[in-house]
Amino acid sequence: MLLPVATAVATIATNVAAVIEIVDREPIERFARRDLGMHLYELGDLDPFFWPHTQWFGLPRADGELAALALLYGSPQIPTLLALGRQDSEATAQLLAAIAPRIPLPVYAHLVPGQLTILGDRVRPQAHGLHLKMEHRDRDRLALRTDDVDRLGPSDHDDLLELYGRSYPGNWFDARMLETGQYYGIRSEGALVCVAGVHVYSPRYRVAALGNVTTDPGARGRGLARRATARLCRSLYATVDTIGLNVHADNQAAIACYRSLGFETIGEYEEFALEAR
Repeated sequence: MLLPVATAVATIATNVAAVIEIVDREPIERFARRDLGMHLYELGDLDPFFWPHTQWFGLPRADGELAALALLYGSPQIPTLLALGRQDSEATAQLLAAIAPRIPLPVYAHLVPGQLTILGDRVRPQAHGLHLKMEHRDRDRLALRTDDVDRLGPSDHDDLLELYGRSYPGNWFDARMLETGQYYGIRSEGALVCVAGVHVYSPRYRVAALGNVTTDPGARGRGLARRATARLCRSLYATVDTIGLNVHADNQAAIACYRSLGFETIGEYEEFALEAR
């Protein structure tokens, strides 16, 4: 029997909507699995590895389930806000308006297209563009030769930071993720020149989200990222059922790479860096 959301929340009264702060994983999981491709990050963040860094808000339906969900992830850099909803964007808008005074600034936000204005004059946005959500659908596409791809771990931390400094400055990287064993790289003459890793990895919830995929500018055009990502996905499928990723809609090279590996676009959202006005 499903437990109603009300058994696991503290009610917050606002002048916009009665939202709830969620302290139990079960209602979040049920909501995320209704549209897993769009909410894969949220489901993965229920894992004990990520859960301590999360704060959750929801808008309940009449039946006690969630109509909308928002996540504030507070580590390792500035907080990240995920307020996405394809099935009921109106409910997501209502929830976003309700929690707007509680959103810390600065914050990096993933929002339903067109809903930035809900936050009003309190924020000064820097747009980071439209992004696509992609989900892997064809495992046969992963059958590439990857004998030059190596698993990376905590001992590769400094080499990885050097690579990101050269090819992906300003990326979102949590060094703890190296502990998952789900980072793979390619070296050339001893130097790390390509990496494919994860932002979210949860064997418990059987989902993963790729992230921090990059190739040194001097080594691009050789298919390195494609091989590293294929090797990573094959490794992930030993413990997860669903793999997704986010990619900038203008990054045609990356999108083509992911499509060649069997990823398909399943949704879109907008990213913003928000500061106090």
